[in-house]
Amino acid sequence: MRMRRKKNLEQRLENCSEYIIEIEEESLEYGKEPKKHLLDIAALFGNSNPLRLEIGCGKGQFAMEIAKRNPDINFIAVEISRNVIVQACEKAKKEGLNNLKFLILGAQKLGLYIPEKSVELIYLNFSCPFPKKRYAKHRLTHESFLEIYKKLLSDGASIVQKTDNMHFFEFSIEQFSKCGFTLSNVSLDLHNSDFEGNIVTEYEKKFSDLGLPIYRLVATVSKEAPINSGCINQSFPK
Repeated sequence: MRMRRKKNLEQRLENCSEYIIEIEEESLEYGKEPKKHLLDIAALFGNSNPLRLEIGCGKGQFAMEIAKRNPDINFIAVEISRNVIVQACEKAKKEGLNNLKFLILGAQKLGLYIPEKSVELIYLNFSCPFPKKRYAKHRLTHESFLEIYKKLLSDGASIVQKTDNMHFFEFSIEQFSKCGFTLSNVSLDLHNSDFEGNIVTEYEKKFSDLGLPIYRLVATVSKEAPINSGCINQSFPK
């Protein structure tokens, strides 16, 4: 079911524009090399602190909490839906978080804006599992997306994934292994483990309250893992 467009959406986004990264949209055409518009991260935040991404931030609960806990780290929260991200931007403005910005963009275009090897950690929290096999390429842990993330991650950097969907988690493990990531801290029931410091998102609480286990892993880039330089020209979901 599609979310109803929020009232005064454009005005609300304009009111918190200082938290939204302005970009020049570039269409991805198959077989054609798209133009890059790489962001100056240091100028964007006014410092040279480490950078982390959350891809698919939703209403921003996790992004805001992790930013508050780590004031010396810069965070870019990525979300494709303007209708969803507006609430996150408004909350960040209310909190006055200077180390958090929002990027309205599909994950397949990240390589056009985020400089290579500039990211120390990527969070994938409860991404849509797209359960039907024919939609596998839409999953944010599909190899097409992982090849993009590999370019953005610095040497030895990692991806942290959390999900409530067992089949999606199994798929992700296969894809991470296929793309040369090393897996660690794999949990099949996060809330009943000894892991400390977990930030419980709105979706996570909902699923946990239903008695569903939460799956979590850390996938680290291997220095020997090759990068498919042509991945950005592959056919991505629109």
